[in-house]
Amino acid sequence: MRHVKAENILPDYIIQIIQEYIDGEYIYIPRKNGNEKAWGEKNGTRKRLEYRNNNIYNKYLGGSKVKELAREYYLSENSIRRIIRKERMINY
Repeated sequence: MRHVKAENILPDYIIQIIQEYIDGEYIYIPRKNGNEKAWGEKNGTRKRLEYRNNNIYNKYLGGSKVKELAREYYLSENSIRRIIRKERMINY
């Protein structure tokens, strides 16, 4: 989340009204309903994890063992199995 100066985007009269309630403090204004972004969407984490999980699945299909993948990706064997199950569902 980035900070934006109120005087750069709000009219003076709105700033004055806000100052009546909160003078010089930080305030969080949530997004409108329906405009929320999903987890990891803004900073690219979701895409990186999708790419990683797809690589894990392809390596598994190529013959890599769960234990090897767990070591390579620093994940538990249960996490690797979960990723494989999920990717299998997506690809079929």
